[in-house]
Parts: sequence; C-alpha cells; structure tokens
Amino acid sequence: MSSVEFYNKFNALTAVLQAFSYNLTKNLEDSRDLYQETAYRALSNREKFITGTNFKAWIFTIMKNIFINNYRKKVKANTIMDSTDNQFYLNSGSIATINEGDNNIMMEELHAMIDSLDDSIRIPFEMHYEGFKYQEIADELNLPLGTVKSRIFFARKELKDLIYRKYDKIASAYEMVN
Repeated sequence: MSSVEFYNKFNALTAVLQAFSYNLTKNLEDSRDLYQETAYRALSNREKFITGTNFKAWIFTIMKNIFINNYRKKVKANTIMDSTDNQFYLNSGSIATINEGDNNIMMEELHAMIDSLDDSIRIPFEMHYEGFKYQEIADELNLPLGTVKSRIFFARKELKDLIYRKYDKIASAYEMVN
C-alpha cells in the first residue's frame, strides 16, 4: 500500500477514531491525546500493515492497546507501596476502644418497644426480623399470607409511631435547652 493510500484510509477514519477515543477516555483532552498517539504509531508503523487485511480493525487495535497500556501505567502510578514496619501504632501510646453504649441503649429501647406491641402483630414481625419468609410465617402461625403481610406492616407502622413519639419529645426538649 502506498503512503498516499495509507494517509487517505487513515483520514477517512478520523471521525470514527476520535469518537472511539472519547468513548474510551470519557475526557476530551485525554481522547485527543489518545487519537494523536494512535495516529503517530499507525503512521510510524505503516510498513507493518499487511495489505488485504482489515485496516480499520488494525487502527482500532492500536488505539485500544495504547489506551490499555496508559491505563495500566496510571494504576501503577497511583499504587502506594508502604514498606514501613507499622511501628507507629505500637508506639502511639494511646489505646483506642470503641464505645457502643449509645447503640446498646437504643437497641434496648427498641426491643422494649417491640415487646410492648400486641402479640398478634409482634410475633409475625419478630419472625420476619429473624429471617423467616412471609410464607413460612403464614404456615407456622396458620394464617393467610395476606394477613401475615398486613400484620408485619402494622407492626412497622406502630413501631415508627412509638419511635417518633419517644424521640420527638427528646428532640423538642433538646431544642428548648439550646
């Protein structure tokens, strides 16, 4: 293939190559750089193109390989290798413990609220909370499936109301103090 034919074929693919490069990079400047690198490599290696093969596929393969190589370089550049002995934590002098007291108190309050529910809605709700499926709960309690679903719904609704009433009072008192 002559140089003129090569340039003409490459120029015919310019718009498609630019769109493909943007699709790969999702950035206009990076896509222009990728297109330019592809053009440079294709033109500098035009003697390696075998006449009679798919020119478009050859160019696209060059672009895709350049993109993959650049991506791998970026990933390696962003990888931080920490070769320290991690003595910082051993010698820091402070011992940090996690205090889950607030969570424990809230869970106790929530369990108390659940226990205060009527048994007809509490039992299906607790079974659902423990992981039972609706149908399993219905079979276990000898209830229709729709009844089980509605009881779980009403238990959730009543719990929401209980939580709102309890914590709305606390939030209102907090707002009055501040």
